[in-house]
Amino acid sequence: MSQSYLQQSEAVRARFERLKAREVILEVQGLGKAYAAPQGQVTALKGIDLRIHRREFVCVIGPSGCGKSTLIRILAGLEQASSGEVLLDGQPVTGPGKDRGMVFQGYTLFPWLNVLRNVMFGLETQGASRHEAQAQARQWLDLVGLSAFAHHFPHQLSGGMKQRVAIARALAIQPRILLMDEPFGALDAQTRARMQAHLLEIWKNIDITVLFITHDLDEAIFLADRILVLKAHPGEVQELIEVPVPRPRSAAQVGSPEFQATKARLEALIHPPQAASDAAAPDDVVPHLIRFTHVSDNVE
Repeated sequence: MSQSYLQQSEAVRARFERLKAREVILEVQGLGKAYAAPQGQVTALKGIDLRIHRREFVCVIGPSGCGKSTLIRILAGLEQASSGEVLLDGQPVTGPGKDRGMVFQGYTLFPWLNVLRNVMFGLETQGASRHEAQAQARQWLDLVGLSAFAHHFPHQLSGGMKQRVAIARALAIQPRILLMDEPFGALDAQTRARMQAHLLEIWKNIDITVLFITHDLDEAIFLADRILVLKAHPGEVQELIEVPVPRPRSAAQVGSPEFQATKARLEALIHPPQAASDAAAPDDVVPHLIRFTHVSDNVE
C-alpha cells in the first residue's frame, strides 16, 4: 500500500506541534473579492479563512483563475477586499505598510540605482540616514550572497541575482511577513532550484514569516510547512495540507514517499480526472491538419 500524504513521522509531528504553539501573525477571516464585469459581477475569492503562525512558511497554489495573486495583493494592502478582513498582529490591514515586504515575479528594481542603493531605498524612505541605510543594506546583501555586486546595476545581473536583490530590499525594512507572488516563475529550472535553496537558507536564519504564491507543485512541497490549495471560479479553500517531508529539505527528498504522496494529492485536487462524458471526443470530429512539407517527404 502506498504512503498517504497524511502520514507524518514523529519528528514532523513534533515540529508541527511546536509551530502551532507560536503566536498567530496573520489571520484571514471570511475574505471575499468580487469585480464588476460587463457580464455581471465576478467573484474572484470567496470565504477564505487562514491563520499563519510566526516563522511559518505557507505556499498557496491552485489552478489558473483561482485568485492567488488577488489574495496576495489584498494581504499586501494593494487591493481592498469586498468582504471579510485581514489581521496582521491583530490589527486590520487597510493598505500597504512596512510590516509587509513584497516580492513580485518581475524584478521591480530601479534600473537607475545600483544594487546597494536599491536595497537602501526602503530604509531611507523610512527615515534612516545615508550612513545607517548603507550599513544595513550591506548586511542584507551579505545575507543573500551579493556583497561583491553592491555597485553593479540591475542590467548587469542575472535573473536569479535580481531576485536576490529584490528579496534583500523587501527584508531590509524588517517586515513581519514576506509576501512572494511567484517570484521564481520567470527563472530557468536550474536557477529556480538554486533560488529555492537560497530562500530556505535566508528563512532559516532570520525571524520572518513567508507566504509564497506558486503554480509549481514541486516548489510548494519543497518550500512549505503548509500548502493552501484553492479551487477556481470562485477561489475557495479546498484543503490546507501539512507537508510531511522532514526539514531540512534537499533535492534528494523529491523522490521520497512523503514528497510523492503529497504531490499526488495536490495533483488530484488541482487536476481532478474529467468525467468520461467530458473527456470523450465526439466520433465525428475530424482534426483539420495543414501540411507544411512536401507530401512525399514523410518522416514517419
